[in-house]
Amino acid sequence: MMELRPIRKKSAEVEATEALRNHVVGGGVPPGGRLTEMRLSEALGLSRSTIRTALHQLANEGLVVQLPYTGWSVTSLSSTDAWELYTLRGSLEALGARLLTESLDSRKKDQLQRALDALVAACETGGEVAIVDRDLGLHKLIISLAGHRRLAEQYRLIEQQIRLYIIWSDRLMPSAEDIIATHRPIVEAIVAGDSRYAESILRDHNESAGRVLFEFLSRREAAERGDNTVPCEPARDRTG
Repeated sequence: MMELRPIRKKSAEVEATEALRNHVVGGGVPPGGRLTEMRLSEALGLSRSTIRTALHQLANEGLVVQLPYTGWSVTSLSSTDAWELYTLRGSLEALGARLLTESLDSRKKDQLQRALDALVAACETGGEVAIVDRDLGLHKLIISLAGHRRLAEQYRLIEQQIRLYIIWSDRLMPSAEDIIATHRPIVEAIVAGDSRYAESILRDHNESAGRVLFEFLSRREAAERGDNTVPCEPARDRTG
């Protein structure tokens, strides 16, 4: 018999944060787009102080930035942001994949397969938001099943920034089939039981997609500056 659970009411601040987060990550406002407390207050029927609290939470998540005297802006990824996110994410997810593979059982295998199937279904029938949700969902599951509390906590700190990163990265994929093709080997590697190989393939997955995004953003930034300099990753700059 299914157990009844208490219904938990959400505060206006929590509901406003969730609504604005979905609006931003769903593409309702383009990167760099402006947000004003007055318009958001009118649209959501909430006080400006509630909206301001929600925006501060999104700022803590890295989704928006506060502009002095003028309001708020949706975070726009720079090439440096992309480099920092894919190198950090690659390290966290590689560790998660190794730990998960070392503790793998039939239940975890089933969860991984269901997450992959959900991504495949989204790529075949869903829109951008659904694909991004399932893409991030698979990666979050790997972290969750790794059984490492501090790893999960660190991943959660940058989760919404990773969501923005995935939106940009998936848009650069030639097709939804390519998104599937880059994720299926991840699950296969973990299920195969070779922890070092799973660790390697997660790191490679993040680096290959991350470099594509880094180079795309670098070229765009160079074009805005009227500069034809070939993009170079920050780490390579420092090592000369």
